[in-house]
Amino acid sequence: MSTAFIYIGAALAEIGGCFAFWAWLRMGKSPLWLVPGCLSLVLFAWLLTLVDTSHAGRAYAAYGGIYIMSALLWLWAAEGVRPDRWDMGGVALCLAGAAVILLGPHRA
Repeated sequence: MSTAFIYIGAALAEIGGCFAFWAWLRMGKSPLWLVPGCLSLVLFAWLLTLVDTSHAGRAYAAYGGIYIMSALLWLWAAEGVRPDRWDMGGVALCLAGAAVILLGPHRA
């Protein structure tokens, strides 16, 4: 499985899990929302272990750029708020940073 697909899956799992908690606490949904939310967060953590890197911190740091992009897509798709140019510029910077972290020639 490619790193990009792992990160996208992790982002969907993390956003889904976090939204389940948001729905319970902020939207008055049933506490039963916590069950799929917790399972989704477990899936998120497991997916990050599949990233081909020798150090967990780099996998997490590089994932940050993908998460930020996914959160803004969630903002647009689920909340109906279109990201503005500042959001898009910030995402571009984050993705560039994630690429440098993940693909840079690190010492072992």
